[in-house]
This record gives sequence, structure tokens and C-alpha cells, in this order.
Amino acid sequence: MKPAVLTLTGNLLAERTLTFSAWQPGRTQRATGESFQVGGKGINVARMLRRLGVPATALCFTGGAPGAECEAWLNDQRLPHRSFATVVPTRAGTVIRDGSGTHPETTFLGPDAPPDAEAVRACANFLEAQPDRTVLAVCGSLPGWTSPAFAPLRAALRRWATRGHLVVDTYGPPLEELAGLPLALLRINADEHRALLGQNGTVFPGHVVRWVVSDGPRGVRFGERGHPPSEAQPPLVQEISPTGCGDVMLAALIEALWIRGLSLEAAVAASLPLAAANAAHPGVAEFDLPADQRQGSGTGGI
Repeated sequence: MKPAVLTLTGNLLAERTLTFSAWQPGRTQRATGESFQVGGKGINVARMLRRLGVPATALCFTGGAPGAECEAWLNDQRLPHRSFATVVPTRAGTVIRDGSGTHPETTFLGPDAPPDAEAVRACANFLEAQPDRTVLAVCGSLPGWTSPAFAPLRAALRRWATRGHLVVDTYGPPLEELAGLPLALLRINADEHRALLGQNGTVFPGHVVRWVVSDGPRGVRFGERGHPPSEAQPPLVQEISPTGCGDVMLAALIEALWIRGLSLEAAVAASLPLAAANAAHPGVAEFDLPADQRQGSGTGGI
């Protein structure tokens, strides 16, 4: 029986995209198009997993009017999710796209929005009630991580590492703490790797079962407990937007490892064309799947 899959987004984003035929700094601009979508790494991972036939359940915190708009969008998209209400309004962001190609896609993010203690406790209680061997991907920033309010969630994740499959793609204090657990998979980029282990760090402690370090078009290093590190090179593409490429990669790794049962080397090989295709397309997880990409068998949402 294949495990259920959850993703956790600690810093949801109510994201509005404005498209311009051309724009210049310092002038009033009139957009030619506008769209709304929910951002956040765990949401992106869940969206890509669904594209691969794995309907993961996305866990998130929603608050205020922006949170209500996010909730409505998730319902409209029929994306399986479980939101935990917080008094703190969900952060907002704006993506600017230039149709002329003069300026690269630019994202403006509002201040981080740490969830309140009651919302964090509700999330921790939900996780404690899930069955063993479930895959949980902790994705993106987790503002408020070091505060007393996060103690129940931090404890739940420590327990998850021994009773389920804990997958981590985060940074800062959460990464520093979670990297000390027996992670089923740690996926980070090269900057986060250097911040965690320093310039001379090469491999992770032996308790990390699998790790993948990406560095954009410069390649990927990966390793598995008891085996020497390896490297792989992604396909070359004309980059339009790097946003969400790591999230697409993580979704593909989860699908390959836990749904199809592939080796880490084969999972990395399967993930790289998808991450490259995402870079060559605006938006996140909205590109056409390669012809040889077969669907996963799915797990069902919670």
C-alpha cells in the first residue's frame, strides 16, 4: 500500500500577478492582465504532485481577508487541503511580468505572517492523528519557528521523523533543527547548503537518509546514507522564470521515491526534466508534461 502524502506550508502567499506589455520603473503603469493564485512552496509541491497523479493534501495557515481569498481559490481549484485559521492575516505578494522581455519576472513579497499559537497547536494535533508511514513534506519558511507558540509543532515533527517519512525543503532556523533528525529526504539549494554546512561542507550527517542539493542550471548533487555522493546535470533550457523549480523537483522526487519506488538516482533523473520545463514556462507547475512522463498511481487526499 502506497503512503498518503501531506505538504506543510508555513507561510502562505495570496499572490496577484500583473502582466504588462512593457513597464519602466518610476512611472505609472497600466496592466494588460491580472490573475490571482495561492503561492507557498508546499502549495506548489501539492499542485505538481497532482499533475503527477498523486493528490497530496496541502496543510496551511490562513488568516484575514487574504486568507479567505486563498481558501476560496484552493476550493475552486479542488486542491485537497486542510487550513488552520489564524488571527494573523495571510501575507500578500505581487508578481510583475513584462511581455516585452525587457525586465525579468519580479516578485514582491509582503512581510512574513507567523501563525498564532492556537493555529500551530491545531496543525500539530492534526499531524499527531495521522497514520504512521505517511509522507510529510515541510516546505518553505516557517516564521515564528523559534517562538514558544511553535513548540507543539516542533515536537510533532520530531516524532514524525521516527514514525513517518519526513521530507524537508526549508531554510534558516527550521533547517538547522530539522537537519538533525533522521530525515527521509532533505532537498535544498546550494545557498542553503552552504549556510548549513559552510563552504567546505560536502555531505550531510549519517542520520539523513537521502539528500539532494540543487544549484539551478549548474547541476545537482545528491547522496544516500552509506553511498558516495553523485552529480547530475539538468537539461539546458531558455529560462523564463525560476520560481517554483525546486518545488517541482521535490514533487517529482516524492512521486518517484514513494509512489513508484525508484532509487534516488532514478528519482533525480526523473525530476530534472520537469524542473527544467518549469523554468522554461511562466507560472508554477503549469507546463506541459513531457510525453514520456507517466502518471503516478495516486494516494488520495485527507
